[in-house]
Amino acid sequence: MSLLRISLSNFVLVKHLELEFQSGFTVLTGETGAGKSILIDALQLALGGRADPSVVRVGQSRAEVVAEFDQTALTQQWFAGLEFESTEATLLLRRTVDVQGRSKAWINGAPATATQLRELSALLLDIHGQHAWYGLMRPDSSRALLDDYGRIDSASLQPLWHAWKAAETALGQARTNAANTQAQHDALKWQLNELEKLAPLAGEWSQLQEDHTRLANVQSLLEAAQQALNCISEGDDNALALLAKALQPVVQRQDWDPRLSGIGQTLEQALMLTNEAARELQSYQRHTESDPDRLAQLERRIGAWLALSKRHHCQPEELAAHASQIRDQLLALNAHLDMNALQQKHDETLALFMNMCKEISALRLAKKDELATNITSMMHLLGMKGGAFDVRLTRLDKPQSSGLETVDFLVAGHAGVEPKPVMKIASGGELSRLALAIAVTTSELNGCPTLIFDEVDSGVGGAVAQTVGDLMRQLGKHRQVLAVTHLAQVAACADSHLCVTKTSSADGAISQVQQLEKVEREHEIARMLGGASVTQVALAHAREMIS
Repeated sequence: MSLLRISLSNFVLVKHLELEFQSGFTVLTGETGAGKSILIDALQLALGGRADPSVVRVGQSRAEVVAEFDQTALTQQWFAGLEFESTEATLLLRRTVDVQGRSKAWINGAPATATQLRELSALLLDIHGQHAWYGLMRPDSSRALLDDYGRIDSASLQPLWHAWKAAETALGQARTNAANTQAQHDALKWQLNELEKLAPLAGEWSQLQEDHTRLANVQSLLEAAQQALNCISEGDDNALALLAKALQPVVQRQDWDPRLSGIGQTLEQALMLTNEAARELQSYQRHTESDPDRLAQLERRIGAWLALSKRHHCQPEELAAHASQIRDQLLALNAHLDMNALQQKHDETLALFMNMCKEISALRLAKKDELATNITSMMHLLGMKGGAFDVRLTRLDKPQSSGLETVDFLVAGHAGVEPKPVMKIASGGELSRLALAIAVTTSELNGCPTLIFDEVDSGVGGAVAQTVGDLMRQLGKHRQVLAVTHLAQVAACADSHLCVTKTSSADGAISQVQQLEKVEREHEIARMLGGASVTQVALAHAREMIS
């Protein structure tokens, strides 16, 4: 196993929590709104995720997360050459966030950066969220998944691509400058001196515009935030008050008609999300202020960019690249480059790149059907009978740094339907099952010792839910698996069971997590089966499912 324990202090709804994890398959359950995803959010923070002041419990100054993992051969390799203590058998990651959004991190007691935590994250755990399919809409993500599945080393293309493009640029510039006179050289030198006084940086222009727009409109931005807050939480008849007012009669009468239960859960979620939006708007107001001096400085710099780009007949965002091009042209003139040598260099680098591209293309072609077949089979197991997954390779007009083709994923939800791009699938349940099918099929790719599934079983039920539980239990035989779920069938398949509950106290709502033993587990699964009222029939069903 890998994840050993986690400790939370003043994190969202948690005052203090110490939790140990087991090997195998562990489920995390609880009623809607109890905070089942808090542990996932805490783990992501400990592993270098975005530090947001909203995670600090209301009334507290700082939140803290500590996660302890087993050391692995890969993490030991990562430590090589770094100033961290790595002789221990475990790996201790600690992260704090204060109400100003400032964060600090430690690895085995030594100060660390969020980037270093993220590097370790890739070696320790893999999180599959219920919206993991979003990434599959991007060709680069689809290509990366196919390459990972086929153990295809497409990264080897990058240095060959850059070598070829550099040779191509050098050859073109040398040809252009072959007949240049001293006057051309002097003109280029003058232009470069002028550009170097401004010292434009790549990407700086867009940042200048973004900063100027924000500072020039800071009052309007703050007014917009306040207007939104008035509607959400601070004005008369605000959204929070109306939602609470709408929720009360539904909750009071949901026992009379079970259909109201789902409506009540939806209203509770809306109330939580609206509360979160209000907190984010308040945080936005606290961290947004005017800065006249900085605004004036930006206007002077933008004016200099515009004037210089006009003189050089290019767009402002092209100035940095333009300076680099002039610098390269001067090097070509000064060095009296050998055209034959440049041509030979170009041809050699192009041949090396194209040969590698052809090898990569052949490997992708050989693996695409296997990946499609395996994911299709998993889709069938997950209730998408007759559905199909396809991987399409499309030849590019010109080679790119990634190779000679694009990779697209196509899906048919059921028999008799032509496979379409993932983005054309309308059913949320189908998307969730597709995400789970891909997650299970590719779960062995990165070798992470811990897999986390965050409600990827959303939208499924019945026999399919049982299959999901069986699949996760099988994964748990070889990896540590943690799943946040709302399905009793999945929970019944687990080796260990954690339950999240939320209570109210004088200082606000509190979420707690506890390890369930046999009787407690039976009652939790019975609750998941039968709702708020746990009957003897539900308990008997729960015992049968667990056994």
